[in-house]
Amino acid sequence: MNSAPRRNPDRIPGSASSSSDGALSRPAGPPDAEPHAAWLPEAAFAAIGRRRVAIRGDGALVGTVAAEVAAATAAHGGSFTRLESGSGVSDADLVLTLTEDDDADLPSPPPPTTSRAGDHANLPRGRASTERNDVVGAQRGGVGAQDDVVGEQDGGDESFRVSREDGAVVVEAACDQGLLYGFFHVARLGEAAFDGPDLVERHAPASGLRMLDHWDNVAVHAVMGQVERGYAGGSIFFADGKVRADLSRVEAYARLLASTGINRVAINNVNVHAREARLLTDDLPHVARIAAAFRPWGIRVHLSVSFAAPMTLGGLGTSDPLDPAVASWWRDAADRAWAEIPDFGGFVVKADSEGQPGPFAYGRDHADGANMLAAAVAPHGGIVHWRAFVYDHRQDWRDRSTDRARAAHDHFAPLDGRFAENVIVQVKYGPMDFQVREPVSPVIAAMPDTRVALELQVTQEYTGQQKHAVYLGRQWSEILNFDFAGPDRDDARHAPDSDATPKSDAAPGSDAAPNSADPSHALPPTSVAGIVARSGGIVAVSNAGDDEFWTGHPFAQANLYAYGRLTWDPTADPDALLDEWVALTFPDAAADVVHALHTILDESWETYERYTSPLGVGFMVRPGHHYGPDVDGYEYTPWGTYHFADRDGIGVDRTVATGTGYAGLYPEPWASLYESPATCPDELLLFFHHVPYTHVLHSGKTVIQHIYDTHFDGVERVESFVAAWDRVRGSLPDDGAADRADRVGLADRVGLADRVGLADRVAERLAEQLRSATEWRDQVNTYFYRKSGVPDERGRTIY
Repeated sequence: MNSAPRRNPDRIPGSASSSSDGALSRPAGPPDAEPHAAWLPEAAFAAIGRRRVAIRGDGALVGTVAAEVAAATAAHGGSFTRLESGSGVSDADLVLTLTEDDDADLPSPPPPTTSRAGDHANLPRGRASTERNDVVGAQRGGVGAQDDVVGEQDGGDESFRVSREDGAVVVEAACDQGLLYGFFHVARLGEAAFDGPDLVERHAPASGLRMLDHWDNVAVHAVMGQVERGYAGGSIFFADGKVRADLSRVEAYARLLASTGINRVAINNVNVHAREARLLTDDLPHVARIAAAFRPWGIRVHLSVSFAAPMTLGGLGTSDPLDPAVASWWRDAADRAWAEIPDFGGFVVKADSEGQPGPFAYGRDHADGANMLAAAVAPHGGIVHWRAFVYDHRQDWRDRSTDRARAAHDHFAPLDGRFAENVIVQVKYGPMDFQVREPVSPVIAAMPDTRVALELQVTQEYTGQQKHAVYLGRQWSEILNFDFAGPDRDDARHAPDSDATPKSDAAPGSDAAPNSADPSHALPPTSVAGIVARSGGIVAVSNAGDDEFWTGHPFAQANLYAYGRLTWDPTADPDALLDEWVALTFPDAAADVVHALHTILDESWETYERYTSPLGVGFMVRPGHHYGPDVDGYEYTPWGTYHFADRDGIGVDRTVATGTGYAGLYPEPWASLYESPATCPDELLLFFHHVPYTHVLHSGKTVIQHIYDTHFDGVERVESFVAAWDRVRGSLPDDGAADRADRVGLADRVGLADRVGLADRVAERLAEQLRSATEWRDQVNTYFYRKSGVPDERGRTIY
């Protein structure tokens, strides 16, 4: 039932094979290329497919929409008409139309919410600096600057308008990309799109840059495999040391991403090895094939590049960014890239980080390196994403004055204002490395004259590696709504750790966005979302691979879906987004199945936090692969990820008064709140403070009893996950796995044919989650009992 639908453009006039309007061609790939349909099963288009649908307009993405509508109406008994440009609207239930010059009734986009320096002039500075930490000033030029930089590359206005009158719906857009998003908006709403009172809504993304990075290697790396930090099989782009001959999986992936609003993808690992470096030169024609697979869905392709490429690929003796020969080599490389791929997006760079080459080798700084590349891509409207993940990974563990958490701020904040307009400094959400809980990075707000992007991680490197069911939408929403002006700056919705997030009144499966206008108008300008929406957008590391279910754990699809939706509208309620994913992915599921899905996923992030590292201390994972508990695994290594547990207490002193001073990098009131254990939020206490085990939290518990209680409770919650799934797995609707297994010959393989279904895959992953959570509980509780000598007040078994 849930196998991936194929869209046959031959059902309509003007397919990619017969017309220049760019209708999507979706040739049937080999059977083993057919993945699970995820949130776009055929049933998701039933509401559209049963109706009379008309499309007006020309353009590549209009052809994509036409192919989708043709397949839906053919499957569900509706009808489909292509209207000539300039013709009137036929008697249709749904009209999807590009506006024409005489369509004066479509309002132009509202003016952008720009930020003025005066808006934030009174924000207190962080106490560690009196010079660079005015923190939340205006981003350079606001939205206008972004439009100037990437306007040549953007497909134009991505907004669309939806109007409903007497049950008939009209979707209007000025550009074909907006029409594509409008189509998926109606599909997401289903019948709700056609029901209810008359309305007129305008929808637009909060940011023009909504991106996924893939850490895929062309050749399988001896240590990191084909997909670094990937937990869903191999790469969908590469196999056998080259770009795949069959890119049908890429086409299906692009369709999934477009339905959530993603418009950019970087296809290769930021740790660029020798083989991957050649994507910029010898392999450009093959990269162009990947770009062609994404293009019908409005998605542009980017490449990660090595800073040392002029030496390793060009034969130069240096990669000094101020050397004219180096700059010339990069200009030529950019010219070749855009000649091969006219809508190429640009470069992603990891430099001077974890052994990757960079400008430090030549006595230059990151602005020098980034600006040289920016000049090379600027004539083409290109962008350079320059990652701020720079720190000393060879530090002496004995030296408590060196703090990895400070590194990105210390390296980049002094460079504010020196980066070119088409450079985006890409900043991880926290100062460490995608932990289950970190404070929001102060770098995001410390560079008001630099374009900054927020970097998240959809792949679950530190959150269970897609063996554990962990829905991250709540984590990302909390990060995006963090307001640097303070927890009381705006309404309660934007306060960190607030329980007052308003729930959507929309039915499951309907659009969760609470406002129909441009969501950027609802973003406080000093919030993380407000800053990056006006600046560099949002980027995340993808969790997808060539796994049958895309993401290893089928429930990890919810993270890929929620990420895309939050890039479009950071104000969306993550719980409502989970409702959407459940309703779309399991359209025929009974109420008890839906209840089980929510039992498992609703508080899964908080559950994972409870049985792993406590109170923001981070890491405690096995070195290298980062899976499973090892409390001291990184404690005496050069990686800078320490907890400093001893017989008396635990935590890192990052205060200004007695520690590394990291707390002072935040503006007030956060600097003062984090500085004192009395006001520091419990969930971040051990990140900012070294405290005795007997320190009493705001909850009234001691630190040591909190550790015991949460770890026992976390395992009990996972036990309830397993029980909930066991009750319903037999009644889950057929997902087509048996048919897919038979087509690819798996049914004849002993013990495999009965393991390819979604219900069984989930059961296997939940069993592993319970085993792993139990190990986490026992190792962590035993470690701290032996360190502290303080027994569990409830007398439970600790070893």
